[in-house]
Amino acid sequence: MEHDFQKQVVEALIFASDAPLSENKIATIVDGLTAHKVHQIVEELNQDYQKDRRSFFIKKVAGGFQFASRAEYANWIKKLYKGRAKPRLSQASLETLAIVAFKQPVTRTEIDAIRGVDSGGVLKTLLERNFITIAGRAETVGKPLLYKTTDEFLKYFGLNDISELPKPKEIEEILGEVEKDRAISEEVVQTLSELEISNNHNEDGAVE
Repeated sequence: MEHDFQKQVVEALIFASDAPLSENKIATIVDGLTAHKVHQIVEELNQDYQKDRRSFFIKKVAGGFQFASRAEYANWIKKLYKGRAKPRLSQASLETLAIVAFKQPVTRTEIDAIRGVDSGGVLKTLLERNFITIAGRAETVGKPLLYKTTDEFLKYFGLNDISELPKPKEIEEILGEVEKDRAISEEVVQTLSELEISNNHNEDGAVE
């Protein structure tokens, strides 16, 4: 299979997939390709799109590739989806997700201490939506459940890896541990809120 045709096939597969498509998956479909070669082809495709000033590119999300529109077209795309976009997550959900994201694996007690309120209902909702999952039990009294984020969390916010969230700013050592965690979580909440709007074309009301 010629290289140019391989590029076209890879492009078609990513375009047709309803979920991020990994290098390994593509390599099993296209004869003569390895995961490394797939990665190179995606880079070539993005260079082609950039050269031709296309309004889209291929982005890596949750370990796979998918098409995405460029940021400069966000305002027009939001107008297209206005009134029919999915409801946004509530502030409580964003706060809880932010804490799980930077503290994971984390217990409900730790989450409650940082938020200052009971998080049981929010955790239940996030589990049902598959944004978080149970990661085992803590080796402390009572062996409470531990929570961590999922690939669905990464897909929803358009992230390839949790490390793409901004590194928390330095917090003065004078702050106690809970106050420090609360300050960090507020920063991550802001980032998640911006990513949610960007990746879901949504500025409508929030739901828990």
